[in-house]
Amino acid sequence: MHWPDILNFAEAATHSVGQQLLQDFGQVQADEKSDGSLVTRADRWADETLRGAIAQRFPDYGILSEELTHVFPAQDWCWIIDPLDGTTNFARGIPIWGISLGLLYQGTPVFGYVHLPPIQQSFHGYWPGDSGLEMPTGAFCNGRAIAASPDAPSGNHFFNLCARSIAILQQQPFPCKIRMLGVATYNLLTVAAGATLGAVEATPKIWDIAAVWPIVQAAGAVWQPLEPGPIFPLVPGQNYGDRPFPTLVVSQPALLEVFLPRVAVLSK
Repeated sequence: MHWPDILNFAEAATHSVGQQLLQDFGQVQADEKSDGSLVTRADRWADETLRGAIAQRFPDYGILSEELTHVFPAQDWCWIIDPLDGTTNFARGIPIWGISLGLLYQGTPVFGYVHLPPIQQSFHGYWPGDSGLEMPTGAFCNGRAIAASPDAPSGNHFFNLCARSIAILQQQPFPCKIRMLGVATYNLLTVAAGATLGAVEATPKIWDIAAVWPIVQAAGAVWQPLEPGPIFPLVPGQNYGDRPFPTLVVSQPALLEVFLPRVAVLSK
């Protein structure tokens, strides 16, 4: 495995798609999917384009994508695509949305790349975990190393919510200021970058988290599933289209006892 080639491919593919999406930003009509989320022709085009690029460059790798195939394939290596994370922001003209690619080995993410064209930020990371792979380890934003914050909570630190987790606000006082960004990947990546102390996603799908998983952990943050059992490895032949993965990410282990009781309401 040539990891520089993997990084170069992910960068080139997401940046190329991002340039076209910027042309459509705020200009396309959105339709509602069965789960209540929005989709545009731009989502579908980006999904098809990324699938085509992967099939050409990595013909032996599996692919799971938001807009087409949700069944996890049997290949050792698989790319998971979120062609446009933050479609509501994209359709309404709010400049926080992105494109993500996660690379899984035997069902577990080991590399992730997330590109946010409007704010010109690109995150990537390598996390071998228990894979046994010889590979780099680290998390980066625009090529610079990032790390989770060592700070204690205060009224001048941030914690991110998603739109489906606002019930947490009923538990006052909350130890940090609250932010809501509308993009699952970026929501969690701000913890990896040291900008926030924690973030929660109540109903993320596998394409929302596959690319973020290795970046967050390589940055030293803690990933805490809010349902029993591990998220990874994924199981070949299983359909992940309708399955959510409630998740809490915090910047350091000591903050689990601070935030986990407050987000427990989401798993009830």
